[in-house]
Amino acid sequence: MTGLISRLTQLRHSDHAIAASVRETLVGSLYASPQSLVIGAITSSGMMGVVALVSGSRSMILCAVAILIVAGIRVSDAIGIWPRSARRGAATASQLADKEMLYRFGALSYSALLGVFGLLALVYTDEAVLQLLAVTTTIGYAAGIAGRNAGRPWIALSQLCFASLPLSFGLILSFDPLKIALAVVIMLFVVAMMDITLQTYGVILQATTVSREKVALAEYHAAVARRDDLTGVANRTAFREQFEARLRTLCTAERWLTIHWIDLDRFKEINDSFGHLAGNALLAGVARRLNEAFGSTGIVARLGGDEFAVVCDVEHRDGAASIGRRIIDLVEQPVHYDGRLLHVGASLGIAIAPVDGTDADTLLKNADLALYRAKDSGRGQMCFYEPLMDEKVERSRDLASELQGALERGEFQLMFQPIFDLAGQRILSCEALLRWTNRRHGSISPAEFIPIAEDNGLIVPIGSWVIREACRTASSWPADVKIAVNLSPVQLRATNLPMVIMSALASSGLEAERLELEVTESVLLDDIEASLAALDAINRLHVRTTLDDFGTGYSSLSYLTKFPFQTLKIDRSFIADLEQSPASVAIVQTVIDLAAKLGMRTVAEGIETQAQLDQLRRTRCDAVQGYLLARPMPATMVATMLAGDGIKIQGRS
Repeated sequence: MTGLISRLTQLRHSDHAIAASVRETLVGSLYASPQSLVIGAITSSGMMGVVALVSGSRSMILCAVAILIVAGIRVSDAIGIWPRSARRGAATASQLADKEMLYRFGALSYSALLGVFGLLALVYTDEAVLQLLAVTTTIGYAAGIAGRNAGRPWIALSQLCFASLPLSFGLILSFDPLKIALAVVIMLFVVAMMDITLQTYGVILQATTVSREKVALAEYHAAVARRDDLTGVANRTAFREQFEARLRTLCTAERWLTIHWIDLDRFKEINDSFGHLAGNALLAGVARRLNEAFGSTGIVARLGGDEFAVVCDVEHRDGAASIGRRIIDLVEQPVHYDGRLLHVGASLGIAIAPVDGTDADTLLKNADLALYRAKDSGRGQMCFYEPLMDEKVERSRDLASELQGALERGEFQLMFQPIFDLAGQRILSCEALLRWTNRRHGSISPAEFIPIAEDNGLIVPIGSWVIREACRTASSWPADVKIAVNLSPVQLRATNLPMVIMSALASSGLEAERLELEVTESVLLDDIEASLAALDAINRLHVRTTLDDFGTGYSSLSYLTKFPFQTLKIDRSFIADLEQSPASVAIVQTVIDLAAKLGMRTVAEGIETQAQLDQLRRTRCDAVQGYLLARPMPATMVATMLAGDGIKIQGRS
């Protein structure tokens, strides 16, 4: 008995510590089988009604009527209210407490009435059969309900006591030894049933807790499977599910749904320059900002690599544009990593439902097409989908696919444009120019395919091949003729660039001083520190560097003091105006004089007329290049020119 009391005390304190989800299941078990409650209520109330009518006792009849009323209320509660709430799955904590309280009140009221009816039968009637029917019905109900309501043991134990103890009291009042013995048996029965109920509750609680833990674990794993491991935002699978769910609830008369497809500009350069850990930190930082800005009301997902998507509700097209500008601003904010500030930009493609489509596949395709147009327009741009853009974007995609195997298929070749001394009498070097003849599309302009190669990261292996091939070709030329190779921004920041250069020089036998690598001014704007480190590494190999397209709008005299260039190439835009513009003549002369004082050579490119060449000869420029002197040509023609086999060089005086 002491152990039972201790367990009851523990039960009172531990019941408050049950998790809300477990409590919901236990309360739900009270209504899990309404059939048994209905059968018990009908049979027990019916039996008590018969006993009351036969006895003729007014008190028993009134009690039987009360039992019948409470039974009706409980049956209505069991088969009516709770099942609808359960189907909705929307029971709050307060609703759950109210529901349990209602059940508790009905259950205890009914049990107490049965116990009182049994007491009245023992007191007001002498017929043994009626007493037997009242007592056995009450005890049977108490035994059955104790097991049925074991999920909420206080209800079960209270019902057991309210039904059984009045019977024991009535049996003792008879002062009949046999009935007193029966009262003792009933009390022992109550104690035994209390122990059984507590044991049953323990098993139910453990099973429910374990089941809930398994459900929670399964939900956790399902959530993890739909979350991007690196950034924590939704992955492609979760994005698709959430996006389709939003589309199903979209009301075209009230709002639009916009998808912003985001691609990070220059992300591959970050990976190549600082490593994948830096790239991961950058992705996580960008995702965090986007999620803080749009995650509470929209969808933020990483679709793979450096691509993200943001889905938001908007009321008009201007709202989509405003969101796009905010995304670009968020992405452009630097991310701190290992003492550095990592900078990227964003290109955006925007599609709007239902204007640009009503299903997920169409909208995703159109947003992707808009993204390609945005990237083609320049970095940091956003573009709305338009039906007319499909053809151009499809060509860009097709070329990107063809580029994947172009190097292995041998579709690339080098052309060489000679660079002459100012007199136009001697070839000083040749600039290697990449050409691509595709198996399907034929000859493709470098202006079209090189940006695609840069965006897809293919420019690094292609550029490495260009360096190797240019060195191999130049190794057969006279020792005083150099070879110039253009470097992409992505190549310049590739960590393996020095190894590529050394390997090309070693395999070809070309002297390092004969290799010149050209970079444009725009490269230096992206990351001055990284560019300076890359150029220093090149110069330490005794390879010469050239600042190409000098004067194209990005020029800063600080470049000439910070960066280790040996040559300046004056942009063709100044050369084209030499005949008509005295200002261009003054600018070219100033650049040449400045370069001479800094110990740099100058090359004027884009010479197409004799007048331009004559004007340059008065400026003391070191070297000249252009169609007037020689067009790009295969290596065999360069070899012929160097051998002096009768190829006429235009522009000689």
